[in-house]
Amino acid sequence: MSVTHHPPSDLLASFAVGTLDAGEHLVVAVHVSGCSTCRRFLRAVECIGGSTLEAIEPAPMKAGAFEAVMAKLDSPSPQPHATAVSLADDDLPEILRHYRIGRRRRVAPGVSMRPIELPGQPRSRAFLLQSGPGTRMLEHTHSGIELTCVLRGSFSHEGGRFGPGDFDFGDETLDHQPIVGSDEPCLCLVAMTGDLRMNGFFGRLIGPFVRL
Repeated sequence: MSVTHHPPSDLLASFAVGTLDAGEHLVVAVHVSGCSTCRRFLRAVECIGGSTLEAIEPAPMKAGAFEAVMAKLDSPSPQPHATAVSLADDDLPEILRHYRIGRRRRVAPGVSMRPIELPGQPRSRAFLLQSGPGTRMLEHTHSGIELTCVLRGSFSHEGGRFGPGDFDFGDETLDHQPIVGSDEPCLCLVAMTGDLRMNGFFGRLIGPFVRL
């Protein structure tokens, strides 16, 4: 797998320190699992963080702090539900096999999605998005943030061509019109906050009916 598009460095740093939302964390984790470049970056961040911690002067703990931490470790925490893996899911990344994946539903001509159940109360939503060969999306932007990792197939837009393992970052400053490669369907893992905003008269006309 040749990966050419990566998450921004600040997003990777947030992933390293564990401050990403559950959906964002999932998409970055899937990318990192197949990207040696980003794994090296994360190791460097972890080394810097370790050196910083060693340089900090020790501070006294509050009374009962250790016992409170141990109690939390002993209590069961909610875990993502495993989902039965169908034949079509055999080559999904191992990380995704620990999440409950919902039924497929059509969201636009040639495009379908399967929601992914996330633990806790995440601000983002995550889903698998599959588009048929040659599908041309309507030009759009976002009212929030969209993180995408390509699992199979490819798509292209103004930012280049994105194939298996590639990561695409979109926000309210980006207008784009993804076009799926003509050779095979494109399957992506996506985490989104906010909604799509369709451009053009036709886009605004059907925008209310497109729900991701």
